[in-house]
Amino acid sequence: MLALLAFPLAAALASPPAVRLTPEQAREIGLKIWHNEAGGQVRLLTDWNKGEAFGSFGIGHFIWYPAGERGPFTESFPGALDAIAASGAALPAWLRGHPHCPWPNREAFYKDFDGERLTALRALLASTVDAQAMYAVARMENSLPEILAAAESSERAALQARFDAVAAAPNGVYALVDYVNFKGEGVNPSERYDGLGWGLLQVLELMGDAAPGQPAVEAFELGAEAALKRRVAHAPPGRRALERGWLPGWLARVKTYLEP
Repeated sequence: MLALLAFPLAAALASPPAVRLTPEQAREIGLKIWHNEAGGQVRLLTDWNKGEAFGSFGIGHFIWYPAGERGPFTESFPGALDAIAASGAALPAWLRGHPHCPWPNREAFYKDFDGERLTALRALLASTVDAQAMYAVARMENSLPEILAAAESSERAALQARFDAVAAAPNGVYALVDYVNFKGEGVNPSERYDGLGWGLLQVLELMGDAAPGQPAVEAFELGAEAALKRRVAHAPPGRRALERGWLPGWLARVKTYLEP
């Protein structure tokens, strides 16, 4: 069983976890995320899934809501735009100042898919993979303090130990970065079905302590599978068939965590 680390909550909240990547390492992970989300295709850097009230943009398919729309999922594309701007890339005027997604729905988005704005946006996103990758890594780095703050005090040491064990394992940082950007931190109360979440917090809870000799990333992958299957089982009736159709792709994605 993994040793539990004594880690005061105050210390966790004071600084992010000690996971630091070079820009080259972050880019490698970013390219994997782009492949997971969009097959590495430039055209799929702007996407809008059927049944969703938001578009998905960038290598991480970061969520961007139109004006007046606020679904249960955490919006992340404005933060990606901040990271792109901070990298020195010039944002067109219509992307500055945290605007809402200008397309009100999926139909309007695809009518304009080959228009000037979306074509230019895809070019910008394709040219700023490094900045988006660093944004994805930073989101993972900042997730642990949020997770520990949201968890029961009796669970914090175990969650810390599991996170650290995965981060220290081969492919572990990729698994953590990808999952946070795939399904979130797991601390947003609105990202629940029947009170059950599917983010990183829930994966760490479901993975438990690795059995003797079991690699931490293997335990993490099994926890991710359990969280995703549970999500689909508890999905609202109006979404269950849709999410059941997505589940095989989700499971294939977390299997990549075990690849060298």
